[in-house]
Amino acid sequence: MSALRSLWPLLIRAGAFGALHGGHPGDPQLGLTVPVRTAAELREALAALDQAKLRATLLIPPALARQVPQDIHAATQAGHEVAGWGSATDLPLLEATAGQAVTAWGLEEDTLTRPALTRLAAWGVRPLPLPSPTPEPGLTLRVPSGELVQVLPRLRRLGYRPVPVRELPELRPATPRDLGLHLYRRLVDDRFERAHGILPLTERADAVMRVAARPAPPALPFPPGTPAAELHLHSPRLVGLARRSPLTGYRAYQRSLRDVACALRERPELQDAQVVFAITLFHRPLEQSGFTLLPLPPHQAQVYGLGFRLMRLVYGTTGAPSETQPRLAWMAREAFLARHG
Repeated sequence: MSALRSLWPLLIRAGAFGALHGGHPGDPQLGLTVPVRTAAELREALAALDQAKLRATLLIPPALARQVPQDIHAATQAGHEVAGWGSATDLPLLEATAGQAVTAWGLEEDTLTRPALTRLAAWGVRPLPLPSPTPEPGLTLRVPSGELVQVLPRLRRLGYRPVPVRELPELRPATPRDLGLHLYRRLVDDRFERAHGILPLTERADAVMRVAARPAPPALPFPPGTPAAELHLHSPRLVGLARRSPLTGYRAYQRSLRDVACALRERPELQDAQVVFAITLFHRPLEQSGFTLLPLPPHQAQVYGLGFRLMRLVYGTTGAPSETQPRLAWMAREAFLARHG
């Protein structure tokens, strides 16, 4: 049992016991789950969601159905999804009280056992996607009832549309490939971010830029060691937005340059940056935005090209890129701020 509990997040991400995977990676809809342990928390959640005119997936322990059946039925009447939570028992009672089929279950490590998961699967109940620690398009976010009043307005300001998990576009059973992608992000992307001090500028649902304080490359007309800001893309986000439409991806790319300008003004790490640069296949939009393009040395272009092809393979980009050779794009700080600030 202890071995299963240590592996349960990986098994769930791979689709064990019919576990679900989050929706469209470029859609602003976000699966909102709200755990409620007590009658007071349930009423608090219903009031906050009603005030915000939003619906959510409520994670309800079946035992709560014995205490406040009328409140659980009211949740169904308000359009919320009722999902089980905690010990996998008394499912018929929860369904009868809610007046709707319970087809999903929120998992916790201390209640997760093979018999419980097997029982849920036999009932046709799927484990919900594991929640994301931060808001991400298409994923789920778990918000305690007491934090809804603060969190919901912020999600809207950032361009997210919280919905019950069952309404996420492209919600589907998880597969081993989903686990592989998760491990790639944790073992490769996250390590790369930490090693290079990359700052994420991706709070907004359509933001795709990240930036790092780096010395300017030798090819640029600046003294050696000149502080610079290097642009990096949030590849999964951009791929998801481009899947909605190429124009959506292009507009998000352009809007995100304003996020970089804001970071240049406000982030201490970037106060001394004299130039903004990127080594990228997406250099044409940067050229249209005032950047100067320079070719890379052949060996460097080959290395970067291999890296970009690997990312395309990992993130499932199917369309051929409009550019096949990465280039160095750069723009002086003051010119960048004048145009995008």
